[in-house]
Amino acid sequence: MAQPAEEHGHSHEGHDHAHGDDHAHGDHGAGHGGHHEEGFVKKYLWSCDHKMIAKQYMFTGMFMGIIGGFFSYAFRMQMAYPGHNVPGFGVVSPNEYNALITNHGTIMIFWLAMPVLIAAFGNFLIPLMLGCDDMVFPRINRLSYQIFLLSALVLIASWFVPGGGFGGAWTAYPPLSAKAQYNLTPLGSTLWVIAVALEFVAFLLGGINFVTTAMNSRAPGMKMFDIPMVVWMIVIASILFMGSVGPLVAGAVMLVFDQTVGTGFFDPVRGGDPILWQHLFWFFGHPEVYVVLLPAVGIVAEIITVFSRKKLFAYRTVLYTAFGTGILSFFVWAHHQFIAGIDPRMANVFTATTVLISIPIAEMMFVYVATLYGGSIRLTTPMLWALAFIAEFMIGGVTGIFLGASGSDIYFHDTYFVLAHFHYTFVPIAVIAVFAGFTYWFPKMFGKMMNETLGKIHFWGTILPFNGVFIPLFITGMGGDHRRIYNYQNFPELATQELANLRQFATVSLLILLAFQFVFFINLIISLLNGKAAGNNPWRANTLEWTTVSPPPHGNFAQLPTCYRGPYEYSVPGREEDFWPQDQAT
Repeated sequence: MAQPAEEHGHSHEGHDHAHGDDHAHGDHGAGHGGHHEEGFVKKYLWSCDHKMIAKQYMFTGMFMGIIGGFFSYAFRMQMAYPGHNVPGFGVVSPNEYNALITNHGTIMIFWLAMPVLIAAFGNFLIPLMLGCDDMVFPRINRLSYQIFLLSALVLIASWFVPGGGFGGAWTAYPPLSAKAQYNLTPLGSTLWVIAVALEFVAFLLGGINFVTTAMNSRAPGMKMFDIPMVVWMIVIASILFMGSVGPLVAGAVMLVFDQTVGTGFFDPVRGGDPILWQHLFWFFGHPEVYVVLLPAVGIVAEIITVFSRKKLFAYRTVLYTAFGTGILSFFVWAHHQFIAGIDPRMANVFTATTVLISIPIAEMMFVYVATLYGGSIRLTTPMLWALAFIAEFMIGGVTGIFLGASGSDIYFHDTYFVLAHFHYTFVPIAVIAVFAGFTYWFPKMFGKMMNETLGKIHFWGTILPFNGVFIPLFITGMGGDHRRIYNYQNFPELATQELANLRQFATVSLLILLAFQFVFFINLIISLLNGKAAGNNPWRANTLEWTTVSPPPHGNFAQLPTCYRGPYEYSVPGREEDFWPQDQAT
């Protein structure tokens, strides 16, 4: 049933959308919060409410992240103590080792970073920050999560079929991924590809909602440059995803055909080309880095302005930079292929574009440092996570310069130096920024405050061991440690005591890091059950989500707000208060 926005007593341009069955009934006389009480299935499993869908994505992503973390524990124990029994897993066989590494990478990127950073925060924040009552296509939103959940179930099922989970690496290079006699996982490999393809369909559907809602359902008075940075970043990320994923979906179909019906798209014996997959994969895979980076950068922007009581330095510059970064990200993919037989003249081109793309990202980080400069900084838990994001991500950026230069990449390629660099970009994105955003918006999501002491214990217990895991791996990588080696004792030059000590140090650091995640879950449960009531605006922030009650009711606002200014008017001269909410006329 279509419900025009005028029924709410408020005109929203382009907001004439169908709210799904759960908006089709109920008493509207009580404003947006006056909906009838729904049953368990309708409220939790079949909801069209963007906030419920956000929580579904959030907790599904976290659950998958726990599995991915357990996989990393199992294979790191094998690398530090080869052949030993791993507590909670058993002895890791070579095939299991390949499957653990493959599925760890797959989960952390596709089933943790993307659903939490884009889908969960995007669903929760976009309607609230724009001042509207829901996404413009709520039923498509619900379908998006349901397909995502199906993709997660297919991936989990792939671990229990004969032969076990896919073991051909998360990049799925053929011929290893295309031939069962190579990867030894005939069913698991096909289910893996199907799961990834389903997940992409889910995010295409979600992206339609994010872009359309941001363009058509802003509060009256909210101009394009009044939109909070995190909303902009999620919208740009969605556009990037839509523009880059097509070739990989086509490649996935070709790969499934190679695996199941005997085609030879990637088989050189039959006229195919395995390098074609690398092009299709990385044409998506490198924009994908920015698909998850940009929402993380947006989350950090919201947090550092609030807790430094400063206006975001160079808002428009950051925005134009994000657009430029998105465009440039389509022209760097072949730096993953410097040793794959690429023409050296083209390698020079991709070296240049790779170095160029580091400039706008560095500029964003320096803009954030400029925002902090001279601010009245409060080191709350969300602020600690946001500052850690900037510091740790810069290490990832600097080490990437070595890999972007084709000459040095010939030496570093496929070593643990690459892995350490990659984790210094992705852990800040998929873990640090997620915890920053979750601890910051937790009061709005659940109406309770998280425990600050437990939050800071969790922060330090995550950040310090994280560096303890990956700094040694830069050294082992430079020492020649190649990726995906099951047992280094088979290689005398890599079986030295010095390298073995570093591997063990990294593994012990990982155990400490994983142990401290229990502190987060304890804090989460205690806060949900017994946390202090948050109030509407505990952080004294400006953006519109803080103007409604915590947690927001179905429909979000008793009266849809009007926007009068940008989102970052903090410490304005002449004002008694050091914040100026977007919906306050004066």
